[in-house]
Amino acid sequence: MTSDCGSLKGSSTLPFRPHGDKKMTELVKGFKDYLGEDAEKRTEIQKIMIEIFERYGFKPAETPIVEYENFVRGDNEKDDAVSDVFKLKDKGDRKLALRYEFTFQLKRIMNNQKLPFKRYQIGSVFRDEPVSANRFRQFTQCDIDTIGSNSRDEAEILAVTQNLLQELGIKFNIYFNNRKLLNEILEKERVKNIDYVMKEIDKIDKLPEEQVKKNLEKYGAENIIEIFKEKKEFFEKYESYKEIKELQKYLDYYGVEAIFLPNLARGLSYYNGSVFEVKISGSKDSITGGGSYIFNGVQCTGISFGLDRLFTLADIKFTKDKYLVVSLDKEEETIKLSKKIRNGGNIASIFYGKPSKALDYANSYKYNKIVFVGEKEIKAKKFMVKDMDSGKEKSLDFSAKL
Repeated sequence: MTSDCGSLKGSSTLPFRPHGDKKMTELVKGFKDYLGEDAEKRTEIQKIMIEIFERYGFKPAETPIVEYENFVRGDNEKDDAVSDVFKLKDKGDRKLALRYEFTFQLKRIMNNQKLPFKRYQIGSVFRDEPVSANRFRQFTQCDIDTIGSNSRDEAEILAVTQNLLQELGIKFNIYFNNRKLLNEILEKERVKNIDYVMKEIDKIDKLPEEQVKKNLEKYGAENIIEIFKEKKEFFEKYESYKEIKELQKYLDYYGVEAIFLPNLARGLSYYNGSVFEVKISGSKDSITGGGSYIFNGVQCTGISFGLDRLFTLADIKFTKDKYLVVSLDKEEETIKLSKKIRNGGNIASIFYGKPSKALDYANSYKYNKIVFVGEKEIKAKKFMVKDMDSGKEKSLDFSAKL
C-alpha cells in the first residue's frame, strides 16, 4: 500500500492517460460518487447528527482507516462482518486491513480516558462483500458510544436516537431487550448451541414463524418460540428481567417510547447486556441498532447509524437560501454584495459568465435566488432578487437586510 499524495506535481513516473479514458475514470464496483443535491443532503444530515450528538455531550473522534489485520479481526471471528474485512499488505509485507466498523478501535482510544468517556465518530468503513443495488463496499457509519456505561447511559443513547430520527422526519419504533435475559431463558429451557439458536430467535419478526421453527429444529429448540409470544408480565420470573425494568425506568425519565421485544438478540457476538433495534414504523425494515458490550474489562454501550440508510429515509428541509449573484462587469460590487449575503447566514456564489447563461446555471445547481449586479442597479442603489421557484421578483435596497 503506497501513497503518491504530494508527489504528483512534476512527477515523470506516473503513466499518462487522457481524461476521457474510461479505464481511468470508471468506478470500482461497490463504490459510488455523491454530487449535487445528494451530496448536500448527506452533508446536512451529518450536520444535524453532529449538533445532536454534541448537545448530549458526546465528543468527536477520528481514527485511521488502515489498521493491522489482527487488530481489525479481534476476537470476533464468528461475526459475518469480520469475514468481509478488506485485506491489504504494505511494502514491508505487513498484513493490514481497512476498518469495517468503528467499535473495535475503541479498544485503543478508550485507554487513559476518564469515565464515562462519550465519543461520536462519522466516517467511511469498508466491507469486501458481494455488491447489490443497495449494498456497497464503502459506506458512511455514524456511531455514538459511552465507555463506562450503565442503564442511565443506555437510556441516554436511545434518547439521542429518538431525538435524531425525529429531527430527520423519520417515523420509527424503538425495540429493546437484554442478552442476559435471553441467555437465562435458553439455559432454563436446557437449549444447546445457544449462540446459533439466538441468531435464529432474532429472525422471529423478520421471517415467517414456520421458517424459524424449521431452522430451530436442527438444535431441538423449535418450541422455544412459544415463550417469546408471552406477555411482558410473564418475564418477571426471570432474574435478568430486573435489568429490563431498570432501563425502562430511565427511558420513562427521558420520555423515550420504546417497546420490549423478548426475542431481540442482534447479530454481533460481543453484546452482553441491553440490545436495541430501531425499525421504520409499520415495517420490518431496520434503521439502526446497537447494544452493550465489554471492552478492556469496562462496560460500554453504543449505537450505529448508516448515513446511506438515513439518506433514503430523511425528510429534511434546507432552510438557507442559495443566491447566485451575477456580475454584469461589476466585480467589486458583486463581491461586496455576496459577502453581505453570506454574513446574513445564507449561501452566495458569484457568476461571472454571460448573463444569458446565468439562469441555466442557477437551475443546474439549484440556486433558489438570483441577483444581477450591474450599472443600473448600482446607480439606483437597488437590486432585483428573483425567486427561482415562484418566478417572482422583489426589489431590495443595497442597505437592506436579506
